[in-house]
Amino acid sequence: MAAKESETIIKLKSITKRYGFGDAESFALHNFDLTVKRGEFIMIMGPSGCGKTTLLNVIGLLDKPTSGSYQLQGKNVARISARRKARFRAKEIGFIFQNFNLIPNLTVIDNVCLPLLYSGVRKTRRLKMADTILERFHLREREYYMPHQLSGGQQQRVAIARSLISNPSIILADEPTGNLDSRASHIVMEELRDIHALGNTIIMVTHNPALTTYATRVIHMLDGEIDTDIKTVDDRDLPRPGDPERISVRILPKKDNQIEIAVDAKTNVVVTGKNVTTKDEKKTDKKSKKDDKKSKKAIKVEDESKKEEK
Repeated sequence: MAAKESETIIKLKSITKRYGFGDAESFALHNFDLTVKRGEFIMIMGPSGCGKTTLLNVIGLLDKPTSGSYQLQGKNVARISARRKARFRAKEIGFIFQNFNLIPNLTVIDNVCLPLLYSGVRKTRRLKMADTILERFHLREREYYMPHQLSGGQQQRVAIARSLISNPSIILADEPTGNLDSRASHIVMEELRDIHALGNTIIMVTHNPALTTYATRVIHMLDGEIDTDIKTVDDRDLPRPGDPERISVRILPKKDNQIEIAVDAKTNVVVTGKNVTTKDEKKTDKKSKKDDKKSKKAIKVEDESKKEEK
């Protein structure tokens, strides 16, 4: 991947969200500054009431800050009309919630289609797109189930599929694994990691410190402000849309004999590691061995001929 500076897509400057007045005044966000690069996977942590969900709502254009400036993809949000904000939300931002927020009287496929309905996409195309994305999440056979017929993990995968149906560039996730067991949580996080590998920007709120291993950046909030901000991946190494997707698999057949297999988007397999011989190398080795045998045979015949002459 080329070493190239990532584009800034979100910039918050001195954002404040205030509730109440006088003695009853409280701050969900206080002079909050945040810059987000395209392709980041940000985990936001902190105690309840520190402003995590309010921050997501402001970024997702669901809530207005009391003061401060917000630039989204280079545009000042304060100057964007309500209609354009709604259009932008439907097209560019995908939401994943802790409680799934599926419509109980709609089938799985109709729930996934919902964002396209608001975007004016025709029914046949909506169903086709939903069918494709549900197949990706291994839920195609449950397209016409009702939400209550699914497990918690399956419902969350449906919610993720719905958030991706419009191919958004930004995914906002508010405790997406909060109501799931450890196995379902792992499946959901692996899905999010695959989405991030395609170049999507993900901002996720969580209370679970074990999930921070998936992040490229971990932010701890306290009293409406950033307490700590730690990057684990350099901006130049963030995934970007259009980059070949690489899935790394580690195999440890023996001690100190690590093998790595990388599969790119064109399904080419590259194997590297200690004591690993590729197919081409094997062919070369076989050819070399044959040539060596021929040479040895020729030398032996020559030696025998010399003996006979003597």
